[in-house]
Order: sequence, then C-alpha cells, then structure tokens
Amino acid sequence: MLMGSGETSPTMVTPHRAIFARLAKSPAAVILDTPFGFQENADDIAGRARDYFRNSIGVSLEIASLRNTAQATSIERETFANSLRRADYVFAGPGSPTYALRQWAGTNTGQLLEEKLAKGGVIAFSSAAVSTLGRFTIPVYEIYKVGEDPELKSGLNVLSAVGLDVLVIPHFNNAEGGNHDTRFCYMGESRLRILESQLPLKTAVLGLDEHTAIVIDLNAGTVNVTGIGGVTIRKGSNVEILTSNDSISLDRFKELLHDIASGARSPSSSAPAASQGNSAPVDAKRPSASPLLQNIETYVLRFEDAMKRRDSTGCLATILDLDSELANWAADTLQSDEINKGRSAVRSMVTELAPVLREGFIPVRDRVAPFVEGFLALRAAARAEKRWGDADILRDRLDGLGVVVRDTPGGVEWDLSS
Repeated sequence: MLMGSGETSPTMVTPHRAIFARLAKSPAAVILDTPFGFQENADDIAGRARDYFRNSIGVSLEIASLRNTAQATSIERETFANSLRRADYVFAGPGSPTYALRQWAGTNTGQLLEEKLAKGGVIAFSSAAVSTLGRFTIPVYEIYKVGEDPELKSGLNVLSAVGLDVLVIPHFNNAEGGNHDTRFCYMGESRLRILESQLPLKTAVLGLDEHTAIVIDLNAGTVNVTGIGGVTIRKGSNVEILTSNDSISLDRFKELLHDIASGARSPSSSAPAASQGNSAPVDAKRPSASPLLQNIETYVLRFEDAMKRRDSTGCLATILDLDSELANWAADTLQSDEINKGRSAVRSMVTELAPVLREGFIPVRDRVAPFVEGFLALRAAARAEKRWGDADILRDRLDGLGVVVRDTPGGVEWDLSS
C-alpha cells in the first residue's frame, strides 16, 4: 500500500483495516522510525503512530528502530533487520527520504523489503518513506527548504521487484502554498519538469495525492485506488489519472507505466493543466484541500447557522463534534498547523457563544419589554386619572428594577440602566 499522505489520519482507517483483515489474527506489525529519526520529537511521532494503530485499527504496532546507523551498535542494527524479517506488516511514513536512504545505505533494508513482497507480507509506506521505494527519490528538504538545484537521488528501487520502474511522488496535489505552486511534493510544475528530464527512458512518475492510497495486491494481480484523491502516472505531457475506487489489473498498470514513460501513449485529456504564474490548478476530479481543513470549515458554517437560528443546543453540539474531530486527528503524524487551526475555530466559537450563555439569544430588553410596557400602561392610566402618587410608585418600582423611565414631549421612553 503506497500512500500520498494521511497515513495515521481518519481517512486511511478503512484501507489499513482492510489489509489487516486479510492477515493472521495477531500479525507482527512494525513501524520503521528511520525516516524521522533525526527529529527531536521522534519519540512523539512513533508514539502517536502506535496510538493510532491501537485505537483506530485495533493492532499493536512495535517500533523497528534504526535512527542513526553510524551511532547504532551491531546488535541494534541486527535487531532492526530481525524486526523486518519477522513482520507481517511494515509501516513507515513521515520524515526525510534522503535521511532514511543515508541510514539504510550499507544495510540490507531494501533486500528485506523485497523479500517481504516475494514471500508474503505487507509494505505500507507513505509520505517521505514511500518516495524511497522507487528507482529514484526527490530530495525534498534539500530542494524546497535549502534551495539546492533539482536533482534526483537513487532510491531503494524495491518496486522494481514487482515490475514497477517509477519515481514515487507523494503529496502530489498539495495546495499548502496558497499563492505559489506546492504540488508534486512541494516541487511545483517547473521543478518537476526538470526532475522528469533526468529520468531514464523507461522510468515514469507515480504521483500519489494526499489522503489517497494505491493498493497493489500481488496475489490477485490487481491495483486499486482508495481515499479522497487520485493517482497520476505521468512523464512530461503524457498523463493518466486513476481516481478513487478505480481498479485495474497489475499487468495493465505496468503497461500504462511503460507506455507513458516511453512516450508510446499520447497525452491524455485527463491531464491537469500546467500552472501559470502563481496559480496551482489541480484536476477538478481530485480535491486539493486538506480533509481536516474542509471538515473544520463545515463545522464553522454549521455553528454560524445555529447562531442565526438561535439554536443553543446546535451550537454546543457543533463545538463538541469539532472537538471530537480534532481528537480523531490527534494521532496524525503529519506535522502541520491544521490541528491548531481547528483549536482556533473552537476557541472562536466558545468566545462567540459566551454572551449568549450570559444573556441568552433574546436580548434582555426584548425579554422584559412586555412587562415594562404593562407597568407603563398602568402608570399612564394613573396619570390620566391624576393619581400622581400611584404613578410615582410605579415609576419608582421600575427604577428599582433597573428600568429608567423618561417623560419626553414625544411620549414616554424607557431603557435599561447599565
């Protein structure tokens, strides 16, 4: 299973569960911590992944640890290899693809992963890790953050063992850039074309949209797309897009890769338009917005509607539902500010609801108006009958209740004292 992102989010629960349902009752499942081994919060990332698999998938995930090969002892390196050998399910996700490849260089990690595919087992890679499986990988951090010239690096090439000669690019429809193109794993169209020009004749780009997975069943010989986006096979202007729920044979999939890589297939009408200026268009059939951000926006609109309808129960329910949504996403190992945006929305809702909790949806003046008008009618009748004492008593009673009465040439006016 190759995932574009969202490997520990609610969007990938279904494909994870579907694969575990086909494994032994108590499968040996491991997470490789190498791709994020350089990060100060590596323990937290591994912990959140374990929580996700335990709480959302119902599986105990162990850590196959090799964070720094140079610092690891021979026992630690062999323990890592043994964990790979024994595992029925091997999972890896966020981090840096080039860092992972540097640590795995000189080890038999690639060979063990190939054996997993040959002898039975599951490789479930996403994000940074999935980009290591092809013939080449993109040095994302070095290009996007450091500013190095676009240049491909050699990958593990594990997928060649099943006949796939590819450059795997996750986050293919990323739209975080806003006013600049961050598609294609933050490369953008211009840099992707430079990288494509460096590919050998038979190597194609395999682009994985965010929160989308391609499941390759070697036993059944099938390829299935699942999730909220699509999978793109491309090389230059030759493009083929598979959308969610598409299913084709593995042989046909290999033919598509070969034909598009070699130019034997003419450009497809399903190809997304190249970016112009600062715009970053994505094919209309494939959503580019984060599902969490889309859900947050839905809750915000729901809350606004409940406020307009003066539905306090609806307002509170929306806040609680959004809080539950954020809890479901808490285990996601993708490091972004999306959870913080959700928390900000919750705080905004609570702040907006605070005056309502204090005073209610109906303003105090509107609530007391019928009673005040009744008192004023009695006072007007007393004044008409020249019962000045009774009129003064009524005015004093209103004043004691915080109602300020003013007799003006235009009639009686009243307001609430502050």
